[in-house]
Amino acid sequence: MKLSKRFGLFAAAAAFTASTAVLAAPTFINILTGGTSGVYYPVGVALSQLYGKNIEGAKTSVQATKASVENLNLLQAGRGELAFALGDSVADAWNGVEDAGFKAPLKSLRAIAGTYHNYIQVVASADSGIKSLADLKGKRISVGAPKSGTELNARAIFKAAGMTYEDLGKVEFLPYAESVELIKNRQLDATLQSSGLGMAAIRDLATTMPVTFVAIPAEVVAKIGSPAYQAGVIPAGTYEGQTADVPTVAITNILVSHAKVSDEVAYQMTKLMFDNLPALGNAHSAAKDIKLENATSNLPIPLHPGAERFYKEAGVLK
Repeated sequence: MKLSKRFGLFAAAAAFTASTAVLAAPTFINILTGGTSGVYYPVGVALSQLYGKNIEGAKTSVQATKASVENLNLLQAGRGELAFALGDSVADAWNGVEDAGFKAPLKSLRAIAGTYHNYIQVVASADSGIKSLADLKGKRISVGAPKSGTELNARAIFKAAGMTYEDLGKVEFLPYAESVELIKNRQLDATLQSSGLGMAAIRDLATTMPVTFVAIPAEVVAKIGSPAYQAGVIPAGTYEGQTADVPTVAITNILVSHAKVSDEVAYQMTKLMFDNLPALGNAHSAAKDIKLENATSNLPIPLHPGAERFYKEAGVLK
C-alpha cells in the first residue's frame, strides 16, 4: 500500500474517532439546590435521578448551596444547568438589583417552570412569649444566610410591618438546621424560614419542644407591594402541636436554567419533571403542589425555548 494512501486511511480513521468522541460527549447537568434540610435539596436529588436515568449520556450532580441568590449567580456564570430560586429573587436577578445580591442584570437566565410555593414560616419557642410580629422586638431571631432568598424575604416582611433589624435584640444569619439547633439550645428565640410546607428542620423543632407559629397578616403582605408576595396559609396540622391555620406569605418557586443549555436538554428536563410528578412528591410533600397548568404563569424571566416547546406540545401555551 502506498504511503499516501495509508496516511489517508489513518486520517479518515482519526477523524471518525474524533467525531464519535464528540457525539459521545456526556451532558453535564448540575442541579443547584439549597441547604440539605430544606425542600430544594431532596427535590433536586429526585430530579437528578430522573435525568441521569432517562437523558442519554447525562452526568448529573446535585449541589447544596445558600439557595436562590447564590444559585442564580452560579447559573449566570455557567456553573450549573438547573436551579431552584424564589420568584422575587429571580425578578431581582433579571433586573440587576445590587442590594439583593446581583451586581448586574443576569440576562442569561431562562425559566423552566413555576413550581410549588414557599411559605414564610416564623416559628418561636413557646417559652419566648412571642405570639405576633410585634413581639419579635428585642428578641433573638435567625433570618437565613445573608442576602439569601429567605433573608431578602425577612427584610421585606419586617419593613411592611414597620420594623427593621435594629428593633430586634439579636439577628443571626444562619440556614435552617443551624437556626433550629440554636432554638433548641435556648440561644435563639425564633427563626424566619422560607420553605415548602412540612420542612424537615421545623418538623424536628416542633416535635422536640413546644413552639408558636407567628402569623403574618394579609394587611402586612399587601404593604410589601410586590406581586411575588401573596397571602397564604400554613394549614392546621402541618406541624406537631399546630392546631390552627396560620396566615402568612406565599412566594412561587421557579426552576431556572440559562441560555447556553441546549434546547433539547431543556425540553427533556421539563418533560421528565412533569411526566414524573409523583416521584417528586415522594421526595418531599411540598412538590405535590407542582401543577402543569400553573407552570408558565407570572414568570419574571423568559422561558427557555426547550421548555416552551414542551408547554406548546402539552397544550399549556398556544
